[in-house]
Amino acid sequence: MTNNNRAQRIALVTGASGGMGRATAALLAAEHGMKVFLLARNQEKGQAAVDYVNVKSGRGDAELLLCDLASFASIREAAAVLASRATHLDVLVNNAGIITLKREETAEGFERQLGVNHLGHFLLTGLLLPLLLQSQSARIVNVSSGAHKIGTMDYADPGMTKSFTVWRAYSRSKIANIWFTKELARKLNGTGIPVYALHPGVVSTDIGVNRNTGFGGLVHKLMRPFFLTAEQGSATAVFLASATETEIGGKSGDYFYKLKPLAVSNLAASDEEAGRFWAWSEQATGFTYST
Repeated sequence: MTNNNRAQRIALVTGASGGMGRATAALLAAEHGMKVFLLARNQEKGQAAVDYVNVKSGRGDAELLLCDLASFASIREAAAVLASRATHLDVLVNNAGIITLKREETAEGFERQLGVNHLGHFLLTGLLLPLLLQSQSARIVNVSSGAHKIGTMDYADPGMTKSFTVWRAYSRSKIANIWFTKELARKLNGTGIPVYALHPGVVSTDIGVNRNTGFGGLVHKLMRPFFLTAEQGSATAVFLASATETEIGGKSGDYFYKLKPLAVSNLAASDEEAGRFWAWSEQATGFTYST
């Protein structure tokens, strides 16, 4: 890694058009002085989020980076655009996450939850690694979930074409986030770039049940008192993105909840499973990491 002295740190937050992603971007900009790129799929919502962050920070240097994480072509284009706008990247927060109530596919034909929540971030992170390596003190933060505890991977049916349920698909994408974190931390050992995963808690955002339906609206109304706000849910991500390694207290590859390292399921903790899943991810994306 280079030793250039740069006053302002640069961050990229995915899924930043609203909810926890927007809150994370705003806090990194306003409380930690970072220049933030907000990655979003929708131009209008993304620009509104950028305007919100700029008001919060009072600086006006946040920028929108358009990208659809369900499309490898869009991811490659976004990575190229960022490389043209920034000479380095200090913080990458892979926050974007979706839940689909029915089976859907990405542009390349992968089950959409695994495709967006994991494969999109796997490719994006690999493409941005050269910028991260140009930072004095970069780190990567992956938003997972306690749902990983019931997650499994069926390599005989990775597309869930034979059997799809929303929670099987979502929990699989969340254990994928942890395997990715674990194996990436191993591969980046010696580069000075730590990688962390986290569970944000149950956050009231647009992810999940469709509130526009009678059932979805009722569920959200009943559960709302128990949800964290987007700002509360973003606390651990912001902490991992901004604190020193000494303050963090864990090690690269760890999983955090409420600012503290937390044990993961036995399956998620398996080095063998993490390595196997990494190999599958490289094959699926057609991308091989080089450090």
